[in-house]
Amino acid sequence: MDAQSRGRAEEIDPADQWVLNPRTGNYELRLGDSTAHQPRAGVTAPRKSPSAPGKPSTPSPAVPGPRRGDPPPGGRRGGRSRKGGGGGGRRKKALLITSGTLAFLLVGGAAAAYFYYDHLNGNLSVTDIAGAGTGGFKKDQAINILVIGTDKRTGAGNEAYGDKDSVGHADTTILFHVAKDRSNATALSIPRDLITDIPACPTKQPDGSTKEIKGTKGTRFNNSLGQEGRDAGCTMRTVKELTGIEVDNFMMVDFNAVKTLSTAVGGVPVCLEKAVDDEDSKLKLPQGEHRLSGEQALAFVRTRHAFGNESDLDRIKTQQQFLGSMMREMKSKETLTSPKKFFSLAEAATKSLTVDQGLGSIDKLTDLAGELKDIDLKNITFTTLPVLDNPAEKVKATVVVNQSLADPLLQMIRGDVSLTEVEKKEQAAKEAADADAKAKQDALLQGNKAPAADVRVNVYNGGGPKGAASTTLNWLQNTKGVPKASNLGNAPAKVGATQLEYAPNQADQARALAEMLGLPATAMKMGTADASARTPMKLTLGPDFQQPGTPLAAPVPQELPKDVQQAQADKAICAK
Repeated sequence: MDAQSRGRAEEIDPADQWVLNPRTGNYELRLGDSTAHQPRAGVTAPRKSPSAPGKPSTPSPAVPGPRRGDPPPGGRRGGRSRKGGGGGGRRKKALLITSGTLAFLLVGGAAAAYFYYDHLNGNLSVTDIAGAGTGGFKKDQAINILVIGTDKRTGAGNEAYGDKDSVGHADTTILFHVAKDRSNATALSIPRDLITDIPACPTKQPDGSTKEIKGTKGTRFNNSLGQEGRDAGCTMRTVKELTGIEVDNFMMVDFNAVKTLSTAVGGVPVCLEKAVDDEDSKLKLPQGEHRLSGEQALAFVRTRHAFGNESDLDRIKTQQQFLGSMMREMKSKETLTSPKKFFSLAEAATKSLTVDQGLGSIDKLTDLAGELKDIDLKNITFTTLPVLDNPAEKVKATVVVNQSLADPLLQMIRGDVSLTEVEKKEQAAKEAADADAKAKQDALLQGNKAPAADVRVNVYNGGGPKGAASTTLNWLQNTKGVPKASNLGNAPAKVGATQLEYAPNQADQARALAEMLGLPATAMKMGTADASARTPMKLTLGPDFQQPGTPLAAPVPQELPKDVQQAQADKAICAK
């Protein structure tokens, strides 16, 4: 179900319900003029001090009462409590700091500190993605969140946008990669008009059954959502096929998100190098600085004819500038200290979001927000998957991947390499952690190595260069003396990086093969059960594989081609 299909025409803005009592220093719930000077009995509003919010004695239209089995308002499921009353304040502080992330991701997590916890949970829409992705982000690993903006028409005032009869495309898609050490992040935009292959997609049906939607070759990327019954899980699978990066979770918003979030934050500052008058998007603004919200904000991110060469690629840059500005605005003191803005953002964000089951509660969104709280805006980089005009078209309407530029960029993301220079202190800590991890991993390569003639391995191509499996087989047999190697062609699914799977009793063979190929210890995947004497190991070549014998390593930032588009979230850039 789309996030905006739940109407609340008579709902009172929760931000207008709370007023600071100067005598007590607490926020109190005010329900109308008749009670303007009397706090409601039994209700304690969120406080400046770190005490947990109280519980209403009776439900009201603006404050839904708890349902059976629900946690106390503002609390967490599973019976955990906040000892000493300090948890709420620490939690809120951590969530405020999180504003350095994508705007809707921030406010989704920030809402959990408030007493109408269950009310906000009810705002979320949740999609069962039938096993797409990793099953959810993990605290000790890099995080990949797919943020999807769909062009589905929903809500009053959106009749002029999108495809009238469409259930929605993947109109704006950003793969948000968060580093394992949480020091930096990369936001990779994927052009909607990119020609790619969409894999077969198991999709949950309303009756609970699962239907497999057939794959499509050579079609626009934006058809990975909505068309032929595809859901966001199919977009996640398409992104993995395209980039070699497996997605942990998705978050999806439609047109209303831009309007409501920009309004809730009090407008988003933008800068124009020239005047704009676009008849299609209805955007008409003079040169200079502006603060946009509502319909104007939506027109700004939707326009294709106002900037650059009037292409979708230039619209992507405009959208990245807008998101960066929204992040800066949400991090500003004016936003973080305003109860009205904070409540409005919580409402707007949760009503706009559709997520997978792994993010399907305020608790889970809060956990994600906690993982992102320390990222500095200057270490968040927006970039776009490099593309070229489709050579098969006379009239240029679509694009294809520019492999010479895309390969090193994707290799850096897969290798968890920052596109920005993190602070020296942060970098030193990261290098120390990396050195420790490398030492532990390198221990896997120490020990006896089997003779080449005894190494048994099946070679698959799981995203490496075309013909990589056959080239590697020839090299192993004719150059390294490994006669028991076999080429099994393409792997059943692409992998993010080259990996060698082996049994514990094949460790000596694995070490010998790793030495021949220059495999890092991170590529070694040892199973738990021994294999029979004639069972081969499984070598799957990934996008990081270049040629046999060449060590695998991600490029450093200085090696990223200059033509790869980049923009840091802390910098204001004028649209032109």
